[in-house]
Amino acid sequence: MKQERTQVVIVGGGPNGITAAHYMGLYGVDCVVLELSDGILPYPRAVGMDDEALRVLQGIGVAELAARDMICDVPLRYYNARGVCFAEVKPSTAHYGWPMRNIFMQQMLEGTLREALGKYPGVELRQGHEMLDLVQDDQGVTLQVRDASGEQYQLHAQYVIGADGGRSSVRKKLGIELLGMTHPRKWVVVDTRNDQLDAPYTALHADPQRPFVCIYLPYRQRRWEFMLLEGEDETQMCEEATIRTLIRGHIGDAEEQLDIVRIRAYTHNSRVAARFVEGRVALVGDAAHISPPWAGQGLNSGLRDVANVVWKLAAIIQGRANASILSSYDLERRGHATDLIGLADNMGAVLGLTNPLMAGVRDWLFQAVNTVDNLRSHLLEFKFKPKATITKGLVYHERAELLEGDLVGQLFVQPYVEDALGRKRRLDEVLGDSYAVLGYRVNPREHLSEASAAYWARWNTQFIQVNRSRSGERNQPLTSVGAISVEDVDNRLGDWFSTVRDCIVVVRPDRFVAAITTPERLDSVLVKLARQLS
Repeated sequence: MKQERTQVVIVGGGPNGITAAHYMGLYGVDCVVLELSDGILPYPRAVGMDDEALRVLQGIGVAELAARDMICDVPLRYYNARGVCFAEVKPSTAHYGWPMRNIFMQQMLEGTLREALGKYPGVELRQGHEMLDLVQDDQGVTLQVRDASGEQYQLHAQYVIGADGGRSSVRKKLGIELLGMTHPRKWVVVDTRNDQLDAPYTALHADPQRPFVCIYLPYRQRRWEFMLLEGEDETQMCEEATIRTLIRGHIGDAEEQLDIVRIRAYTHNSRVAARFVEGRVALVGDAAHISPPWAGQGLNSGLRDVANVVWKLAAIIQGRANASILSSYDLERRGHATDLIGLADNMGAVLGLTNPLMAGVRDWLFQAVNTVDNLRSHLLEFKFKPKATITKGLVYHERAELLEGDLVGQLFVQPYVEDALGRKRRLDEVLGDSYAVLGYRVNPREHLSEASAAYWARWNTQFIQVNRSRSGERNQPLTSVGAISVEDVDNRLGDWFSTVRDCIVVVRPDRFVAAITTPERLDSVLVKLARQLS
């Protein structure tokens, strides 16, 4: 049997798998992606992307390309049985550099990701290749693969990423249980073209007679989702004539202009894998956790997984970090992924009430919330969405007891800054691809010992001094010896640093805050972070 070797194998060529492959290429790691399908499915599946996920795509230079096919800042509205909007989510902030609610079509995103993958000579996408088995030992992982012609071969890798979806073969081969529940009610999902409806938002219609969803998609497409009621026949409800009758009940004769792209019934699951890491194998996306669609966080959670695990694998393979840091992936991601599934469950419960009395109580409660300014703001800005926070893992909390509002372990903000050439850039473009140390109005590089400087140079760490806008002489921006100097053009970084006592922040490659400290303590903190990695 033919035998091949590579550094990382990614099983699954969906958005999560291909994004992980991009990062492997970015970090200079050789990688093979095994994808069972011959091509991209031609219809939309995931349709919602948040600011954090777009930031992950920004890291591989794909966000701007992907955003060309997105509708940004799309509101989410809840309607009652009378068609009255009783709640709205309409975030307008961009803390992480991108809009918070964006609508896209997965098949277009996959095309963009795959097309851009060709720039990495060490990354190969193999379509029509199926993983049949995998065995791992202390030296690596051996996969048995069948190619598109039916021929089998062995592929040896140092590490494997399982990105092969909810029915993950990788997870099953490892014997990892998927814990949680299957929801009793199915939903029929209908994708349509040639949409003429003037409703540029995502609408969750909490009608107890039949809850349904109506989602505005790019390029005159729209998604409809209808709950199957108890006793209804799934096959009959998925017939085009039945679906057109349901749609006609909401938009009248405009239904006749619609082209039906596909109709499919879905069972919703809320499940989390018993562990995300097994030896040299890590699970990401639906292979690790499956969520109902109501919070729109399924794909977004998967891209967060990718951002967390890829830099760790690259650092292990390239000898900068100990193999033990891979276990931090499970420690850092499990809680947040589980919390988002809980949010989706709660949103689904609000939408899916079929008892008219309970639905009336729900509508009254939301109307009451809309009369209280801070509660309305909480809803409008999507502040009820759980934040990803790392309390244990590759971060250093200087205080033994975590205080409320501690920003260590949270995603760092991404405002615009202005560089020495006067260019306005998103902050991540300055942070680089690895660790970064930012000092507010102080040069962090000046406070390192030679030993620390040598260690963090192995990580290609960027040292950055953030200055107030227009704080230098005209046409002569401030410079910093050994560090990049930028200006805080919108005062966003100044606002962030004003909420913490210290003026230096250490940011991880996935843009999470690893530590916050002072110039005097910086060297000591960097030594402690280095010990975690070593």
